Amino acid sequence: MTTDKPFVDLRKYDQSWFDRGRAGWYILLWWLVQAIAFPLTPQPLSILRCFLLRLFGAHIGKGVLIRPTARFTYPWKISIGNYSWIGDDVVLYSLDEINIGEHCVISQKSYLCTGSHDIQDPAFGLKTASIIIGNGAWVAADCFVAPGVEIGANAVIGARSSVFTSMPPGQVCLGSPCRPRYSRLLPQGEIKN
Repeated sequence: MTTDKPFVDLRKYDQSWFDRGRAGWYILLWWLVQAIAFPLTPQPLSILRCFLLRLFGAHIGKGVLIRPTARFTYPWKISIGNYSWIGDDVVLYSLDEINIGEHCVISQKSYLCTGSHDIQDPAFGLKTASIIIGNGAWVAADCFVAPGVEIGANAVIGARSSVFTSMPPGQVCLGSPCRPRYSRLLPQGEIKN
């Protein structure tokens, strides 16, 4: 066991200021519904999962596909545009707003995280910031998207990337940390052989 004195004193941690957006009983009801109903609905019944999310305050567009193992912390802080897909084991950790545009794909095991902690604060203070995913963007498998990140329209985030800063539209971005690498979109009239 180490004898070094810790910088952080977790006894001082206080998130009493944080507004989860609903009463505690309502949150527990959502978690219970999600834990039971989502895994029990067959894969093709995304319409039922979308209905449940809407029932609990999420803004879900038409034609949205949500896999049964996807998880939503607070659905009332989530907006998903028309025809977007949310893959297996995706986590939308929505302490703050998560806005996903139209025709977006969030692939399996990706984690969109709107909460973190202040590393300079001995009380380990909670910090939250929203995430925005632009229309037509694809977040590939097993990516981490940090609080405050905006992914531009039609961007691609390569598999297993860690996105700590905003990414520009129309770029293929990858790595840890994630960085733009090249353009996704070809100029008008150009044909790739």
